[in-house]
Formats: sequence, C-alpha cells, structure tokens
Amino acid sequence: MVDSNTTTADNRTANECAEHSTPIKVLHNQTGKKYRWDAETQGWILGSFFYGYIITQIPAGYVASRSGGKLLLGFGVLGTSVFTLFTPLAADFGVGALIALRALEGLGEGVTFPAMHAMWSSWAPPLERSKLLSISYAGAQLGTVVSLPLSGIVCFYMNWTYVFYLFGIVGIIWFILWIWLVSDTPETHKTISPYEKEYILSSLRNQLSSQKSVPWVPMLKSLALWAIVVAHFSYNWTFYTLLTLLPTYMKEVLRFNIQENGFLSAVPYLGCWLCMILSGQAADNLRAKWNFSTLCVRRVFSLIGMIGPAVFLVAAGFIGCDYSLAVAFLTISTTLGGFCSSGFSINHLDIAPSVQGFSDKKIHNKLNRYAGILLGITNTFATIPGMIGPIIARSLTPENTVGEWQTVFCLAAAVNVFGAIFFTLFSKGEVQNWAVRDHGEPRN
Repeated sequence: MVDSNTTTADNRTANECAEHSTPIKVLHNQTGKKYRWDAETQGWILGSFFYGYIITQIPAGYVASRSGGKLLLGFGVLGTSVFTLFTPLAADFGVGALIALRALEGLGEGVTFPAMHAMWSSWAPPLERSKLLSISYAGAQLGTVVSLPLSGIVCFYMNWTYVFYLFGIVGIIWFILWIWLVSDTPETHKTISPYEKEYILSSLRNQLSSQKSVPWVPMLKSLALWAIVVAHFSYNWTFYTLLTLLPTYMKEVLRFNIQENGFLSAVPYLGCWLCMILSGQAADNLRAKWNFSTLCVRRVFSLIGMIGPAVFLVAAGFIGCDYSLAVAFLTISTTLGGFCSSGFSINHLDIAPSVQGFSDKKIHNKLNRYAGILLGITNTFATIPGMIGPIIARSLTPENTVGEWQTVFCLAAAVNVFGAIFFTLFSKGEVQNWAVRDHGEPRN
C-alpha cells in the first residue's frame, strides 16, 4: 500500500547480512494505489485497531455473561468483515478515515474472546476444557498461517485491495454459517443428542453460586485474577511484537523477498497451532488419567509456554545472519508459546466458570457467569502490548541492525520470564470464593 520512496529514510535495510534471496526479475502487479505514508503514520494506522479493540473487552464479557455469546460474537465478526471490505475506500479518503475505520474494526473484533470464553463455559466439561479451548483458540494461529502467505501471493499476483475484499467476504460467509449452526447452550442446540446434553450439563451442575450481581470489588482484589493479567500481558508483548514486526525482520535484516517473507513469517504460527492442539490433549490427560491437579497443569504449561520462547527468542538474536537458525529458533520460540493455551489462557474458567443453559430456573439463577468478564479484564490489559510493544521495538531499531534486534528480543524475553514467574507464584486452580457465594453464605 505504501510508496517505497516515501519510507526509504525510515525503513533502512542493514547491510550486515548478505542478500539471501535471488532478486525477482518479473515485476509483480503494480495496479494497486500507493500512498505516501511515513513510518510514524504507518504506526498510527496499524495501532488504531487496538484502540478500538481494547474498549469492548470488559463490556463484551459482561454482555456475554448475561445474554450469551452467539449473537455478540457473530455480529462482532460481521461488523469487522464489512469494515474490512471498505478499507480500500477509506484509504482513498485519507489517513484519518482509515484510522477511524480500523478502530471500528477493533471494536467489533474486541468481543471475540470474551464471547468465546462465555460460550465455552456453558459447553466445556471441566476435564475437557484444555482440549476443547486449545482447539478453538488454535484457530487464531491457523488464521495467521493462512493469511500471511496468502496475502503475499494476492499482493504479488493481483494487488493489495483484493486482500481486504477476500477476507471481508470470507468473514460474511462465516457469519451466515455461525448463525445457522451454533447455539449458546447445549439445551438450545437443535441436533445435540440427549446423552451428550445431559453429560455436559451434569458435569457443570456443581459449579453453583448464589450471586445475583457481579462481585466487582472482590474480583478486582483477587490475586488469582492478577496472576492471569500479568501472564497474559507478558505473553502478548512477545506475540504482538513478532506478529507485527516479524515480516520487517525477515525483510530488512535477514533480507528475504516478499514471497519467501510471507511463507517464512507464517511458519512459526503453524508450529504454535500444532502445539496448542497437542498441549490441550496432554493437559486434559494429565488431569483426568494421571490425577495432576489443575493448578499444577496450568503452572507447568505456562512456564513451558513462556520460559521456552524467551530462551529461543534470545538465541535467535545472537546467531547473527545464520538464516536457517534464525528461522528455526523463531519457529521454536513461537511454537512453545502454544503451551500457554492450556496454561494461563484458560485459567479464567478454573477460578470462575460461568455456566448457562439449565432449564431448572432455581439452578439457573445460582449459576455464576464471570469467565467472560474475567477474560475481558485480562484481555484489556493484554491489548496494551499491541499498542506500545511494536512502537517501542521500532524505536529500538532505527538502523535495523542485528544488534538492535537483539535488544528487542531480549526485552521481550525478559517480559515473558517475569510473567511466568508471577503466574507461578500467585495463580490458583480452584473456583474462588467470590465466584460462588455471597459474603457470609456457605459455599455450595
């Protein structure tokens, strides 16, 4: 989208590493309009998404806990998809219009994880949570695996506008299937078997509460909640830094061309996707068959998923221009991060599961509904790295040298290690008292 002549002074390619790729002799499609945006303007455009995204986290968790997540998630993605279709038009109107549009996209996308968490709390039996949620959340990684190389191919052979048209249309098709196939709870699902419905509901029936309102003060004073907040913030610092700047590192430092860049930037997320699915299976097996405590599993998987990436991230910064090792270490680092999907990422459901869908009104009124709200709280803090992490990383790499990127990787690793230690010290694996009772009442 950007006129390369505009950013020559801002996006400098260091000459420490030799040109790795054979220059492309056949020019790719050049019909897409180019814009004269400097590096600072690009930063505002990219960051504007998160300014919308952070606003809807807690409200989305609250609404999903009261009304269910199906329609909230569905219309959130639909809105984002429609705004995506209008991205080329907004870019033509100017930077201000594009920033406003991306902020609106963030508003719609911000409901995603709180709504998903609230829905899973009504569907996932306790001993299957790691497996089910990790498969579900792994879709975010799989989307990255598909979108990075596909976007590169579309830009190369067509032009950049078709990237937004393609993904916008896919989102609208998804919305239609979502409304048709999905239900908020097992009891309202049209094709679920009586056996499966009873199994799910009975497994969740003991998670009762007499709360009639959200216990905001005890909730915000809970050290177990803040352990998740710190871990989520720390993990996302590395995740968002790599997600937004890994293509830059591949291009400006390791000097891969646009086609190789798209595919190689996607490889780490393919590893993470596989790790999330396998770690979910492993975590549930450890709890169900080997009688490991929930707390032990959450802490161990979080440690692996945060300390491991930190080690290989630092290693990637200190191997210089060894292209193969750099890609391998970054892939291992991001892959190991997949363990967190069965660690702190679903710990919300352990400390405050939110269940809906019982036909027995007396039971239904006693069910707590806080997992979506907790996810909204933690994801609000975890969105901050998306705003400031890439900006800090960009300020640390004015010349795009290997040494500058070592600083970026070491900083991300240090944040990861701190989050892992904090979560290990203060996390909990059982339902907290504020989530299951009013003050002075016995726990059910």
